[in-house]
Amino acid sequence: MSASRANPPTVVEREVPAFNGWMMLVVNLLIVIGAIVFFVASFRAGARGELTGGGFEFFIRTVSSLGLLVLGIIMLTGHFTLQPNEARVLILFGAYKGTVRTSGFHWANPFYARTRGKIPWQVAPPSDPKSPTKVNFNQSGGIVYKPLRAKISLRAHNFNSEKLKVNDKRGNPVEIAAVIVWRVEDTAQAAFEVEDYESYVQVQSESAIRSIASMYAYDHGEEHEPTLRSGGDEVSHELKKELEVRLAKAGVVVNEARLTHLAYAPEIAHAMLRRQQAEAVIAARAMIVQGAVSMVDMALRELTAKDVVKLDEERKAAMVSNLLVVLCGTAEAQPVINTGTLYS
Repeated sequence: MSASRANPPTVVEREVPAFNGWMMLVVNLLIVIGAIVFFVASFRAGARGELTGGGFEFFIRTVSSLGLLVLGIIMLTGHFTLQPNEARVLILFGAYKGTVRTSGFHWANPFYARTRGKIPWQVAPPSDPKSPTKVNFNQSGGIVYKPLRAKISLRAHNFNSEKLKVNDKRGNPVEIAAVIVWRVEDTAQAAFEVEDYESYVQVQSESAIRSIASMYAYDHGEEHEPTLRSGGDEVSHELKKELEVRLAKAGVVVNEARLTHLAYAPEIAHAMLRRQQAEAVIAARAMIVQGAVSMVDMALRELTAKDVVKLDEERKAAMVSNLLVVLCGTAEAQPVINTGTLYS
């Protein structure tokens, strides 16, 4: 958050009310109807010769009625609606005048801009995520522009990132993806601090995912060190913190951020699978040996305590060897009958 305090936003949202749309609709319709009635009455009065000013008065009445009609039509264009969790930024000739957040039918200055600019329409090749975005051109070779609407959605958005290939803390290439739930908090920052806040969220989210992936090992980190595979909650918390810092400039807050895909890159996946299998076998063997040693120790203590047989050190060693072979072996043990003694 220190970065946002060091560079404070140039525009801060201020909420303003709007006129009731239904009331203004009645007023505007009365203006239009009144202008039409005035024009028709002036035309009839002129045709009957009832105007004392003659042609000049008829001209003044005609111009006034047409001007009133144009005014009413222009004022009708000031109506707009807002759904729940939707806002509109009011821009008058390039100046920010405020934000309307109340849902319903409203009326505002008809000269408020309906859009806040336009940007070149970017097209990303879906087949190759590594390829840079390209500008979309129409059939005549002109750039296709995307208008940026003055209405801004305040609802929660989901961004599912592509599978990104990055290097973890140990330098192993891994594939990682995340889902980020975000929403616009400050409409003025979202509209004026960045060019396109939706594109900004996508780019900064992928950058944050790469940054977090390089801070942790995929698995088998140092002692008590969280990894991408085991430290799910901590990794998600750090990813959310990283995103909050990056997206604060755009007036965006992050509700949740979690990893949705995590795997070794295909070029090392087979080798890492063999290593995991070997580690699993070693762990299982270690557990078997630990249990076998406990059972042998228990058997020797029971034989000694109950005085079943007295064994010297050499016989104990032979017994321990035989028991460990039976308990730790993977194949079924075959009994052997010894007709002699240990010393013959």
